[in-house]
Amino acid sequence: MKFSAAIVGFSFLCVASGFAPNSHPKQYTALHAPENTITRIGTIASSTELGARPKKGAKKSGNSVNLVTKARNEMNEKAKLGDSISEKEVRALFELWNSALATGDSRIVAARYAKKPVLLPTVSDQPRTDYESVKDYFDSFLLKKPQGKIVDGIIHIGNGWASDMGIYEFTMGATGDKVKARYTYNYIKEDGVWKIQHHHSSVMPEEIAMGKAITEDEVRGLFSLWNNALATLDPKKVASRYAKKGVLLPTVSDVPRTDFTSIEDYFINFLKLKPQGEILESHVTIGTNWCQDAGIYEFTMGATGKKVKGRYSFIYVYEDDEWKISHHHSSVMPEGTMAKEISEEEVKNLFQLWNSALATLDPDAVAKRYAKNAVLLPTVSDIPRTDYGLIKDYFVGFLDKKPQGEILESNVTLGHNWCQDAGIYEFTMGATGDKVKGRYSFVYVYEDGEWKIAHHHSSVMPEAFLGPAPKPAVSQEKEAAMA
Repeated sequence: MKFSAAIVGFSFLCVASGFAPNSHPKQYTALHAPENTITRIGTIASSTELGARPKKGAKKSGNSVNLVTKARNEMNEKAKLGDSISEKEVRALFELWNSALATGDSRIVAARYAKKPVLLPTVSDQPRTDYESVKDYFDSFLLKKPQGKIVDGIIHIGNGWASDMGIYEFTMGATGDKVKARYTYNYIKEDGVWKIQHHHSSVMPEEIAMGKAITEDEVRGLFSLWNNALATLDPKKVASRYAKKGVLLPTVSDVPRTDFTSIEDYFINFLKLKPQGEILESHVTIGTNWCQDAGIYEFTMGATGKKVKGRYSFIYVYEDDEWKISHHHSSVMPEGTMAKEISEEEVKNLFQLWNSALATLDPDAVAKRYAKNAVLLPTVSDIPRTDYGLIKDYFVGFLDKKPQGEILESNVTLGHNWCQDAGIYEFTMGATGDKVKGRYSFVYVYEDGEWKIAHHHSSVMPEAFLGPAPKPAVSQEKEAAMA
């Protein structure tokens, strides 16, 4: 388990020969320092009294510096214990350090360490060996608002030194997380004040081997964090849900997205649809510091109302104290990309849907039979009609004739999610009784769950204007079929 960046690091202390224990250890379990000792140690200035910790490079106000100095002095007074320190007083030194954490001021925490300290933090490889480097570690640590308690501890007391080692647990006020670690404090008396000479913290080793604990329901719940990021419509917030080396294979882009910038770029366009997702089917696998959720989800696009299903795979890793998306693969439903089955007879019957729309005498009803990007080349207009408005406009005039059509000759072609019907039709104009033949081509596509007209070309019979044309040779079989 990756231990919180807010926790100070301390593992088992390799005590130098000069600090070898000369007394038997006593173990304290699930205890803070006894109440009377804590009362003796007292409290130090609060974070409110001290003011916010100044940012790096910012000029410290005189009042802030004075308050920090005052807090340090008060703490030193409380740490001026006798040379013959008791076990209760050793344990109370932890509470003094914990109170320094509560101020939220890294300067006060760093002041609890000796002039030549050695701090081996939990989540930093760098030993901290002076005031500035110790302070630097706590600049980040204190952002978590940590407060600790000792769960299990053993105290050793020697001549001018004392150590406290065991297991402690921190509650991070900023997140509510609870994190355990192993600790060692080695205290020495310096200028009459007990200070931390060595501080070593380490993650619980069995948790490293076992991994960060997470349940199947919690894995499924990680989708909600990503979905909530989508709801903000902020591509940076969505991209921040991915791990540092995350890989996104998006639904509608051929380009793998392998860094923050490219992931953000994908969501700039996707978020314009205002998507919100729902998991329909989930299959969870849990490993050591990783987990996987794979299945089917459905998005409702707030910008259009359209619903779209897809297959998904999320692989999560535990990084920087939270679960992040290491790999996200989203793909269309493959059966949705397979050809929509339709027979020749069904293709011919699609004409009847259009013909029935003509019978309503409603130009909107007719225009709705055409696809979103349809093209109509009408019989009696030179203008190509390429959108809903232009197609409707054509039928406003044409429907005044109350037309009803009949296919006289049909030739069907079937394709992958498209089909074609071309031949000759004849219209009877209900308003006049006239009959008019024409040549037609309908190209249909499967769109939004139904067959629509993607292309419609209608033209007059040319021989009426140009005179008879030579007849093509017809096979005996076709003559028999036409007889």
